[in-house]
Amino acid sequence: MAKNYYDILGVDKKANKDEVKKAFHKLAHRYHPDKKEGDATKFKEISEAYSILSDDKKRAEYDAYGQTFNGRGPTGNGAGAGFEGFDFSGFTDAEGGQSYDFGNLGDIFGDIFAGGSQNRTPRGRDISIDIEISFEESIFGVERKVLLTKQSLCDTCNGSGGKPGTELKTCTTCNGNGKIHEAKRSFFGTVSVMRLCPTCHGTGKIPKEKCASCHGAGVMRKQEEILLGIPSGIENGEVIRMTGRGEAILGGVAGDLYIKIYVKKHSSINREGNNLITKLNIKLSDAILGAEYDVPTLEGALKVKIPAGIAYGEILRVKDKGVPYSKNKRGDLLIRINIIMPQKLSRSTRELIEKLKKEGL
Repeated sequence: MAKNYYDILGVDKKANKDEVKKAFHKLAHRYHPDKKEGDATKFKEISEAYSILSDDKKRAEYDAYGQTFNGRGPTGNGAGAGFEGFDFSGFTDAEGGQSYDFGNLGDIFGDIFAGGSQNRTPRGRDISIDIEISFEESIFGVERKVLLTKQSLCDTCNGSGGKPGTELKTCTTCNGNGKIHEAKRSFFGTVSVMRLCPTCHGTGKIPKEKCASCHGAGVMRKQEEILLGIPSGIENGEVIRMTGRGEAILGGVAGDLYIKIYVKKHSSINREGNNLITKLNIKLSDAILGAEYDVPTLEGALKVKIPAGIAYGEILRVKDKGVPYSKNKRGDLLIRINIIMPQKLSRSTRELIEKLKKEGL
């Protein structure tokens, strides 16, 4: 059965933010697990309700769609999912006395209700870079090599932090458990959470002798050449993500590398979806009588037949000369006709045109 967050906090559906905050504060003060009447289940429930009703966007989605709003509500991500961005600042003591500023307690609630961060693998930082490519490269794809200076696994110890061949000993910080208990103080009391041991990074073991190259860090700042495969058909502003090619971290996984693509403009060709568009200037006589023209394309000159009587602005379509968008499939090349009108006429030319005029042309 879907939960009614308004009933849980004991407020009306039209209650404003201050009323919601006061109701939550009163109930949280009463049911906190460290209190005499504490009830962890009830505390979790009212905290979940407050995380939704205190956020304008989440509250609007909840009012419209119910508990499973946006596919990410409390039933979507599990316990503790609703505490990100939780604002607990400016609460007043239950007796109406001193004000307290709790800041953001999302991490604390996440640790209490989502099992803490003991199961989270440490992750290195992401890296973002910009790459400029030509219009042709964006259409057909290209490989680029980039040289990045970043935290990478130590080549000597391969990321272990220990001297090659050294023995491992039990970590004295966590006594080999790989995790440590950490107390956090809050208005609701002291909260105990479990963390990965910062000394052994969750392994429970540390090397007897540190690696001489990285001094036990397992990672070191160095240059690394990375080959980027930019796919065909990529558009200006698109971002490529390379998993695990960001900065490395001891005892964890490397971050990701994000490459934002900037495409240079072409002098005569534009792109519309999977089609390429170009303009072809032709003479008036060729428009009337028809002709053949060499049209510059990204793959060299293409001979195109201009039919007699073609009109200004008319488009000729050349199939399969556009943007590759799937295996063995491409868009088309669209050629927009521009008829060049003569600016000056010789006497003989004017006489010929006068004759055409008399013919009704």
